[in-house]
Amino acid sequence: MGVMRRREFLGAGSLALAALPCAPLRSATAPVVIIVGAGFAGSCCALALRHLDPGVRVLLFDGRSNYHTCPMSNEALVGLRTLASLAVSRAGLKRTGVEYSRAAIAAIDPAKRTVQLQDGASLAWDRLVVAPGIRMLDGDPEGYDEAAALRMPHAWEAGPLTDLLARYLAAVPDGGTVAISVPAGLMRCPPAPYERASLIAEYLMRRRRRCKLLIFDANNHFPRQDVFTAAWAQLYPGVIEWIAPNDGGAITRVDPGTNTLYSTSGAHRVALASVIPRQAPGALALASGLCSGHGWCPVKAATFESELLPDVYVIGDACIAGAMPKSASAARGQAQQCAAAILASLAGRPPPQPALASVCYSMVSASSALAIRAEFELRQDELQQIAGNADVTPSSAHAHEASAWYRDMRASCFAD
Repeated sequence: MGVMRRREFLGAGSLALAALPCAPLRSATAPVVIIVGAGFAGSCCALALRHLDPGVRVLLFDGRSNYHTCPMSNEALVGLRTLASLAVSRAGLKRTGVEYSRAAIAAIDPAKRTVQLQDGASLAWDRLVVAPGIRMLDGDPEGYDEAAALRMPHAWEAGPLTDLLARYLAAVPDGGTVAISVPAGLMRCPPAPYERASLIAEYLMRRRRRCKLLIFDANNHFPRQDVFTAAWAQLYPGVIEWIAPNDGGAITRVDPGTNTLYSTSGAHRVALASVIPRQAPGALALASGLCSGHGWCPVKAATFESELLPDVYVIGDACIAGAMPKSASAARGQAQQCAAAILASLAGRPPPQPALASVCYSMVSASSALAIRAEFELRQDELQQIAGNADVTPSSAHAHEASAWYRDMRASCFAD
């Protein structure tokens, strides 16, 4: 994705692809690029490869039967969108020549340059892209696992848990307390818990007059905290309370049976809890040796090639990409840069110089949004942030931009 400025939400994906210098490969045997994971990163990389060189064979694997986008899923919680509107079709990918399969990849053999499907079949690759997304870590906080998620839905992967959390929210009684627990460490879309708090607060104020929302936070600060808290004071006075770690914000244990959260400040029984657990790369990345000691996947900043396995690339939420956040727009930029780097590698050329950006639109109400922007360049072999927000004031204009940005993301990442 090219450097985003004011028009970033309109056609940014196609503009970035057009700017990447990649002449088509000429080979008697088409190179094979296998991509594992068909979220924003994997699907966008597949489309970018097909756009830059239709002569490359692109095989895209994802074992999920349905995929819903995490962007805009907080709006689905409160009825501003339907869950069905977040569902992504794979028809557009197939029309571009991407060979999409719902077969699941069971293992990667980097020495043989093959992947093994769950049915035992093996496929060879010239380059491999792993975009496994995230997995939720059981037991952090204590007592939280897949079963607990059915009582205290994290909804951090859009789909059935989004629908479940929405139904629980609709049943919160007047005077009830809603809690959101935010984990420490790296996570998908860091501003999203606070967007969720904003939209739930508005939902409660419109339907219940005496409800309260508590944000139990294991972090001392969060993105654009000053802007969020100012908006909360104006829009939802007395409704949202943010609890810092020193005040008992770090949840250490949960009891799903009684909807009780435990921290250093004691036990907190609530009407509804959305517990977001700590996160790590998808299981395939861990099993394949792509994760380092800190739990995430280190990559070379110019190409997104794994620092641990040659000719294997990691993009999206699973990778450590310098200062870049774990967001859908960051995944798109990484995917497009990775595609160009792969084609350069196959042709024996140096990769293009990365110039990447990310934007995260966070709704603070049904009609107002905050835009958090950043731009990144390669400096001293790292992706470093070179620019940030120019305008951080929530506005209806940003809300309209968010809708246009979402449509463009679906088009450039899924041809949907």
